Amino acid sequence: MFEKLPLVMLLLTVGVVGSQLHAADTASGAAATTAPAIRSMSVLTFGTEGTLFVGDGRAGVVWAIDLGQRGAAQGSEPLSVDDIETKIAARLGTRASEVMIHDLATDPRSEDVYLAVSRGRSAWDSPWTLPNDIADASILLRVNAAGELHEVSLEGLSFSQVSLPNPVDEEKTHSWKTGISLRADTITDMAFEDGVLWVAGLSNEEFASTLWKFPFPFDGSAEATTLEVFHGAHGVYETHAPIRTFVPYRLKGKDHLLASYTCTPLVTFDRATLTAGAHVKGRTVAEFGSGNYPLDMVVYRKDGEGKLAIANSNLPMMLVRPEDIESYEGSITRETPGYTEGVPYEIRSGVGILQLDRRNDEFMVALQRLPGGTLNLISINVNRL
Repeated sequence: MFEKLPLVMLLLTVGVVGSQLHAADTASGAAATTAPAIRSMSVLTFGTEGTLFVGDGRAGVVWAIDLGQRGAAQGSEPLSVDDIETKIAARLGTRASEVMIHDLATDPRSEDVYLAVSRGRSAWDSPWTLPNDIADASILLRVNAAGELHEVSLEGLSFSQVSLPNPVDEEKTHSWKTGISLRADTITDMAFEDGVLWVAGLSNEEFASTLWKFPFPFDGSAEATTLEVFHGAHGVYETHAPIRTFVPYRLKGKDHLLASYTCTPLVTFDRATLTAGAHVKGRTVAEFGSGNYPLDMVVYRKDGEGKLAIANSNLPMMLVRPEDIESYEGSITRETPGYTEGVPYEIRSGVGILQLDRRNDEFMVALQRLPGGTLNLISINVNRL
């Protein structure tokens, strides 16, 4: 157990629904210095230089925010905050049962952890709904190396934005989640690599599952590719289910994306095929079990070997060796006869993990729901996985 440290927290609501954008906040990506009019902090991720990307699914916009000067990380001590919802609730003037954390991302420079938060958790009454289905995150918090929570003031910071071409309409509703707008899945995950921001989600195309590709700094341009995958547990090709979580990775010397979907196929996409206007079939290399959301995927290294950690809603944490993906021949194109099939995986303790991200070479950071109900921010030593 790690010693609990006193917490000091200030909070800032940074989004106003229906706000008009500042004149400088155009799809051209021109930088502005007023606070961005964020409607929903659906997804958070960082660029390699420390730019915070906020996927605003409600507005169909991605914001790039320069957080300014931050000190470099000192050492690699584990980070721990017990019962984080109660500590957030005390500062918000609400109950812990109302606090809902939508996403978590780690700043690669400072190794501080950023959280997108709403007051919507009391409406979360189904195992099949996700935070973005029922509320819009409008509160941004930073957890530093000492476990202290601080205000994140976006006022006066430089930022730019780019709009998603043809995001799914708010009027469209989910086929099996009663009363849920598909707009909640406009942006389901993002990843940044080599000057490119990849955004997964749903568009208005006939084949709705889409990957957008934006050069950064934003210049207003975008490439959209629609996707199709074979879902072994369902026994069908699917084009309307969005990627839930993905990471860039090189396989056999070529750039790929490794992606996972609900119920839980693992799919590879050759990045060279993900071009503007293309419709691409992914290669399904594994089925890891139905009745589950894959929540986060993290690439890490242990003993010089790359590994992939997958956190899940209803399954334990899984570890996959990319070498096993490379050596797997063919793809799954028929209904899976058993619960799992394809690339092997290892199970690790990790039930209850709701968010997961890489913090540094030694630690991942996670939000874990304990059997008693409390939510802790924890560190996971990758050398012990």
